[in-house]
Amino acid sequence: MDLNADLGEGFGAWRLGDDEALLDVVTSANVACGFHAGDPSTMHRVCRAAAARGVAIGAQVGYRDLAGFGRRRIDYEPGELRDDVLYQIGALEAFCRAAGDRVRYVKPHGALYNTAATDPAQAGAVVAAVLAYDPRLPVLCQPGSVLFERAVAAGLTAVGEGFADRGYRPDGRLVPRSQPGALVHEPAAVVERATRMAAGGEVVATDGQVVACPVRSICVHGDTPGAVELARAVRAGLEAAALRVRPFLP
Repeated sequence: MDLNADLGEGFGAWRLGDDEALLDVVTSANVACGFHAGDPSTMHRVCRAAAARGVAIGAQVGYRDLAGFGRRRIDYEPGELRDDVLYQIGALEAFCRAAGDRVRYVKPHGALYNTAATDPAQAGAVVAAVLAYDPRLPVLCQPGSVLFERAVAAGLTAVGEGFADRGYRPDGRLVPRSQPGALVHEPAAVVERATRMAAGGEVVATDGQVVACPVRSICVHGDTPGAVELARAVRAGLEAAALRVRPFLP
């Protein structure tokens, strides 16, 4: 089972989360590409640190929305969104190459992640960008989402992802951050949810229903308070459940 986190989400003099400490725990790093967060020096630093540790580097692509941290939906013309995503992958690739590595996968961020889960046009734009850049790149996204289905239909590898620290609705979608139950804070609950998703392919929704959630990667958000300790606890929980923690890539 893969364990991933969103990293490189600082900007300029401001740092968000402890990238270096998280890189000692996770097996995949979703690196912000400068649109919702991140900047060239931050991207370079995180890519070097990830490559040195053998952590798989993914392009965390988002809306062009630094002020809103990419968490506000933007209605794009599909071709423009495709090109914005393509631009971000290419930018991160430059820093991966400088670190002796390459971009290994693509994961949308924030509002783009949630919109592409249900909106065929935006999901199609993300898929088109990956196809244009490198059809071998997997797309990390929610299982059963429109993006997952569009990626598979286009011949891409779609990798199901579960969120240990986020609430789920009965339909399998994430609870919006603006609503109660969006975040799970109790470490024991986060660990239990992670191991249940990883070992059983299911998660308990906010109404108590058990929802199918077949995943190959578990995400712990890097900007969550206590993220490093939480990630360590999740990894320990996965290993205690006899799950090998490693990148989802071959």
